[in-house]
Amino acid sequence: MTATTIRKTNSPSPIAEQNRPLAEHRVILHNVSWHTFENLLTDLGDRRKTLFHYLNDTLEIMSPLSLHEGSSRFFDRLLTVYVDELEIDMRCLGSLLMKIPELKIGGEPDSCYYLKNELRIRAQENVIVGQDPPPDLVLEVDITNPSDRRLPIYALLNVPEVWRYDGYSLEFLALENGEYKPIAKSLAFPDLPSAIIVEYVQQRLILGESGTLREFRKWVRANVVRL
Repeated sequence: MTATTIRKTNSPSPIAEQNRPLAEHRVILHNVSWHTFENLLTDLGDRRKTLFHYLNDTLEIMSPLSLHEGSSRFFDRLLTVYVDELEIDMRCLGSLLMKIPELKIGGEPDSCYYLKNELRIRAQENVIVGQDPPPDLVLEVDITNPSDRRLPIYALLNVPEVWRYDGYSLEFLALENGEYKPIAKSLAFPDLPSAIIVEYVQQRLILGESGTLREFRKWVRANVVRL
């Protein structure tokens, strides 16, 4: 079953979609210069609770709410359990600011992960994408707004894989000839099906996060062979 098929199968009904809580606020600003974008980053610094994406003089500003942030942070926790069980080296850098001034592009994902390149950036407290390699995997939570505007940024940054979670299904995308194409299995975690990830992300609202992580650890031990 392909990732595209999974997305269609798990699509919500119109009623469920209307009743879904708001997951984030988003503002799109056009005709914003790169200079203005960099000044905003400098002036706001670590005080802001928003994520910025910049491409073609357009600035997207997204403020995550609890539905959005809770989902993305639980992905981090699930993957941490997974790599711990399989003894895989991973570094999670959350919403790492990735920008290349020469190309006038910038973006901050919901979360990002270093796997193949983990050793190359392991000792660095300050990772600078452009000088350092991009993350091996980026996560985007698309519950209220799609991440279509952000994909060209990640492509120019040469991020090999993007996951998109819409609250009901998870889509794996791989970079191919400058564009992202749906793939059936994740490049980073080929033995971890999208349907299983979605099941446990949703189960946290029933069992609680700690209980769900314990159940997920049992699933990994029973179903995934350690290399």
